[in-house]
Amino acid sequence: MLPIIDLDLKGKPEETKVVVAMSGGVDSSVAAALVKNAGYSVIGITLQLYDSGSSNGKKGSCCAGQDIQDARKVAADLGIPHYVLNYEDIFKEKVINSFSESYQKGETPIPCVLCNEKVKFDDLFEAAKGLNAKALITGHYIISQGFGHNRQLHRAKDSEKDQSYFLFKTTRDQLEFLRFPLGDFKKSEIRSFANEIGLTVSDKPDSQDICFVPDGKYADILKKIDPNNLKPGHLKSVDGNILGQHKGIVNFTIGQRKGLGVATGAPLYVIDINPDNHDVILGSKDDLRTRDIYVRDVNWIGDDDISQIEDKKIKIKAKIRSTQEPKLANLFLSNQQLCINFYEDVEGVSPGQACVFYDANNSSRVLGGGWITQ
Repeated sequence: MLPIIDLDLKGKPEETKVVVAMSGGVDSSVAAALVKNAGYSVIGITLQLYDSGSSNGKKGSCCAGQDIQDARKVAADLGIPHYVLNYEDIFKEKVINSFSESYQKGETPIPCVLCNEKVKFDDLFEAAKGLNAKALITGHYIISQGFGHNRQLHRAKDSEKDQSYFLFKTTRDQLEFLRFPLGDFKKSEIRSFANEIGLTVSDKPDSQDICFVPDGKYADILKKIDPNNLKPGHLKSVDGNILGQHKGIVNFTIGQRKGLGVATGAPLYVIDINPDNHDVILGSKDDLRTRDIYVRDVNWIGDDDISQIEDKKIKIKAKIRSTQEPKLANLFLSNQQLCINFYEDVEGVSPGQACVFYDANNSSRVLGGGWITQ
């Protein structure tokens, strides 16, 4: 039997319209089933984000052509209306092109964050409001709690599936409208729910690849987007010696060790990428360590007034990878840039990646984050 969930919305569920973002996977499908079971008036929406023909039916990919069919079948089984919105142009402009531009700057982008921020929580957000819905429901593993502008964002119960790192750009206004019914459940429970009610996607594999790079071959996609992405350059040591040549900075990321194409007897890592002259700088593991990083485009949903940060330091926890635990740090302004000073060394800090902030006293609570610049 499915649990009865409460979305913290005013009014009776049967009189409350909500939109569920249905990707065709088991998570969003169960999210739709849970809100339907709770009595809400549910509309399912699936976004067509790109030409899916080349990856139709590929296991482990996201947003493939089969996903639209799967979402449509689930909606029919649940007895809810379902619509497909063509967002290909929006997705190409806001996510795919940005992905390419970021690599040309020597960065390592996270397109899934941009998709959440610029498409799902922006354009789809407005589409749901245009349907007079009271909430937009997604199948993300994260928790929102509280009321109005006091709503907080917290990490999911299932630490292995927690998606707070990818949702750090969620704003206060969006938090009021978004609901995440899966945050209090384990992934195993979600699959069990899907099996229990006979959803055809109950055993569908989780998405593992970037949707428009379903085979993991970034360089091929980047070359197709813009041939300038594969300009050759030098592999250099930290003291400037040329160690070899490469076929494009898009083939490298900070902290990379394998596939460098050079051998010096000691392990080498990518420690810097220069987009101006296309140099890739190699060094030791010690060269990767730092305690200070700088960020831009910060989103803040904590209680402190971040506008007053010039006069103080804010103690937080932070992480630069989705799989690591947050570490203690101070957040402060340095030379008109927002700086995060970690209490201990961090390795492999890469521009273009995210630094996500958590409450120092309650590392479950998400305070926001920013894009790493250096």
